[in-house]
Amino acid sequence: MEDVFVARLMSTNLHTVTPDTLVEDAAQLILDNNISSVIVVDEDNRLEGILTTTDFVDIVAKSQPKAQTTVERYMTTDVITAGAQDSILSVAESMTEHGFHHMPVVDEEEGVIGMIATSDLAAYLSQTGQLARS
Repeated sequence: MEDVFVARLMSTNLHTVTPDTLVEDAAQLILDNNISSVIVVDEDNRLEGILTTTDFVDIVAKSQPKAQTTVERYMTTDVITAGAQDSILSVAESMTEHGFHHMPVVDEEEGVIGMIATSDLAAYLSQTGQLARS
């Protein structure tokens, strides 16, 4: 398999929130855009965390958040990221190892620049015929 980089497959149509965004607003953003996560950034577009649909299941089941609860309370802050020039093979291995379905793509100067998801990897493999050969 040729060496393909994250930049080729990542989504750059990002949906972001800030740590002080209300949980209900983040949930609505996820629903309105049919996405499975939002990236939490600061005012300089620097990664602060990630909030996923899995997090929302935990929020509702365990915490039953009250009105005016912010994303900061529930977001994952120990986020493993990828760089645009990382190999998709190494990113796929990391995602599998950690049980992730998506990984933010960051740039040292620009902050968050994209998102790579398992669906992106599967689509690439499907298009290139790699799945048929496995």
